[in-house]
Amino acid sequence: MRFCPFAQRARLVLAAKGINHELVNIDLENEPEWFVEKSPFDAVPVLETSKGQLIYESIIVCDYLDEAFPGKKLNPKDPFQRAQQKMILEHFSKIITVLYNILHAKQNKEDTTGLKSEVQKKLIALDERLGKLNSSFFGGDSVSMIDYMIWPWFERFKLFDVKECLNKTSRLNEWYQRMLQDTAVKATFTEHNLH
Repeated sequence: MRFCPFAQRARLVLAAKGINHELVNIDLENEPEWFVEKSPFDAVPVLETSKGQLIYESIIVCDYLDEAFPGKKLNPKDPFQRAQQKMILEHFSKIITVLYNILHAKQNKEDTTGLKSEVQKKLIALDERLGKLNSSFFGGDSVSMIDYMIWPWFERFKLFDVKECLNKTSRLNEWYQRMLQDTAVKATFTEHNLH
């Protein structure tokens, strides 16, 4: 699904590693029968290998692509560094939940002030974590898997009406600007008005 941030995770990894692939977008509101048979959770992305093997769930798909294909490895080799990145992702998943709560509140014409404050608080904590890493990206001096796993929601910050939160998180704002220059991000980027 072209606009799904979870599917974008897989597209980012495919682009970053230069993996030759065929992309099939589907309408999640009107799924074809063949897709329902391939996706046990009725969600995207689903990866079908050249051998007909099916892999689903965005993080699992991305880890598979990183391990199965040559080129730059996006996940760190060191088990502790890999665990650190997974912990950052767990922290970020709490932000994702609040972002969707904002979207639902906006659709219901409810006040989002408290939810936006919660996002700001969580982003400040993420900003502090990036500061402690003392690096340009969450995985070091170059873009890695963790950066790609959280990027799709940053791309949609205008949609969630929280883009101004980056003004209070200088390191995250700088990270955001660096991510916009990444080749894979450029290849998968969708303008706000299309979202």
